[in-house]
Amino acid sequence: MSRAKETAEGAGPFTTRLTWHLDDGSTAVWESRRARKRGLLTVLAAGETEARSRSADTVSVGRLRTLNAVAAGAFAVGGGLFVLGAAVAQFGPVDATGAWIYFAGGLCFNAGGYASLLQAVNAPRQDSTSASLATRHWRWWSYEPGRIDWLSTFLLFVGTLVFGVNLVGSLLQGLSVQQENELVWAPDLIGCTIFLVSGHLALVEVCHGRPRALPRDLGWWIVAVNQLGSALFMASALADFTRPATGSVLNIDIANWGTLTGALCFSVGGVLQFFERP
Repeated sequence: MSRAKETAEGAGPFTTRLTWHLDDGSTAVWESRRARKRGLLTVLAAGETEARSRSADTVSVGRLRTLNAVAAGAFAVGGGLFVLGAAVAQFGPVDATGAWIYFAGGLCFNAGGYASLLQAVNAPRQDSTSASLATRHWRWWSYEPGRIDWLSTFLLFVGTLVFGVNLVGSLLQGLSVQQENELVWAPDLIGCTIFLVSGHLALVEVCHGRPRALPRDLGWWIVAVNQLGSALFMASALADFTRPATGSVLNIDIANWGTLTGALCFSVGGVLQFFERP
C-alpha cells in the first residue's frame, strides 16, 4: 500500500495530525495524542462509510498500558499527598509534617513525569506506506524537540524536578528571608511556569492547533484539568512570596488553598488518565 497524498495539521513547527490518502482509495489518520496514549490510528477503507480504529502491535500496546498506569497512579497519589500537605499546612500544627508530605508527593510527581516522557519516547510511530503504527526498540531517553508530545512531556518532567528543589529547600531549617525566596519560592515559581508551558503544548496537541473546548474528548478533559491545576499552583506560588521587609508571606491562605485545589486537579487528572489507555 503506497502513499498518494499527505495532509498535515498542527501549530507552528509541530504536526499533531496527519491524513494519508492512499492509492487504493482508503484514508488513514494519525493523531499524536491518540497514537501515544491509545496506540491507535483511524482507517477508512475504500467504499466504506464508517472509519475503524487500527491498533498498534501487542508489544507497543503493552508498553503504553504499563506506562499509562504508572503515570496515572503517580499523579493521582502525588496530587492526593499535596492535598493532604496543604490541608496540614492550613489547619495543622506549625511543624515539618506538611513539608515531608509535600516531599513524598513530589517524588510521585517525578515518577509520573518520567513515565509520561517514556510514553512519548516509546510511542509507536506512523508508517504511511502501510497505514499502520510501527513498533520501536525500547528507549529510556531520546532528544526530539521537534515533536510536540516529546516537548510537552519533557517540560512536564523538568517541572517536577524543579519542584523537587523547592520541596528540598522547604525541609531546611533556619533559612533567612532571602534564602527562603531563593531556595523555596523561586524554584516553585519556575516550576509552575514550566508546568503552564507544558500544559499549553498539550492543549495544542489535543486541539491540533489553537486551544479550544472539546468536551467530548477525554484527552482534552485530562489536559484541561491539569492546566487548571497548573494555574492554581501558579497563584499559590505568587502568594507564597516572603516580604523581605517584614519576613511575612504575602497571603498564606491563597498559597495553601491554591496548592490544595491545584493538587486536587492533578489527582483528578491522574484518575481520568486511567481511562485513556489502549
